[in-house]
Parts: sequence; C-alpha cells; structure tokens
Amino acid sequence: MIYRPKDGPRYLYREQVSQKVIASPCLSEKFPELKALAVDLGHFNPEGVARNSQVKFTPNLDTAKSVFRVDCPNQGCIGGDFDLTKPLAKAVAEHRTSVKAELCCQGWLSKATIDSVHCHNILRFTINLTY
Repeated sequence: MIYRPKDGPRYLYREQVSQKVIASPCLSEKFPELKALAVDLGHFNPEGVARNSQVKFTPNLDTAKSVFRVDCPNQGCIGGDFDLTKPLAKAVAEHRTSVKAELCCQGWLSKATIDSVHCHNILRFTINLTY
C-alpha cells in the first residue's frame, strides 16, 4: 500500500482536482453519440526520449467522468498532471475517429521548486473514438 500524506500542496491540489472530476457528468451523458473510446498513453521524461510507462485502456462510458485527467508520473509534481478534457471534447464535436497529441506537464517539479522549476514531463496520447 502506498502512503499518501493528507496535507501539503500536492495533496490539496489533487483533492481540488478530484472534486472537479467527481462533479462532472459521465462520458455517456456528456457525449451521447459516443459509443466507445480507446486510450493509449505514453509517459516520457522532459526531453521526450525515455518512456517511463505505456498504458492502454478502454473506459466504461457509463462510469468514466467527462473531466478526463491523467496523473503526472512524477511523484513530487505539484499542480501539474495532464488534462485531456478539451482534446476529447474537440474530437467528439468534430466527429473525429482518432486524436494523437502531446501534452507537457506545467506543474512544479517538487515542493522545494515551487515557483522556480517546472516538471515538464510529457504525455503522448492517442484517443480512438467510435460513434
């Protein structure tokens, strides 16, 4: 089991984000025309060379939330992460069947570097949509 502190800037940020996600409608409610979604996520170091992880998944549209966020793999990152909400909404609005893009984490590298050094981890993702 991973220990997660119940205070500090990382915890407070994640709590705010979590409440926003929980309050959002599910994907099937927000995008009734969407029938299926497949997501491929690749986490890379700030230089974009070394891949830290690769995850493929198919969210359940009836339970997955429409505020669609992915945690930054940097355990010390404060105020970062990756928000795929807008790219997903844009793809659905344009009835695209695939979106491939890259996001850079704009959080702080650690609590010791707040206001001075950004995290800059990279998320490369592909979202495949079925209507």
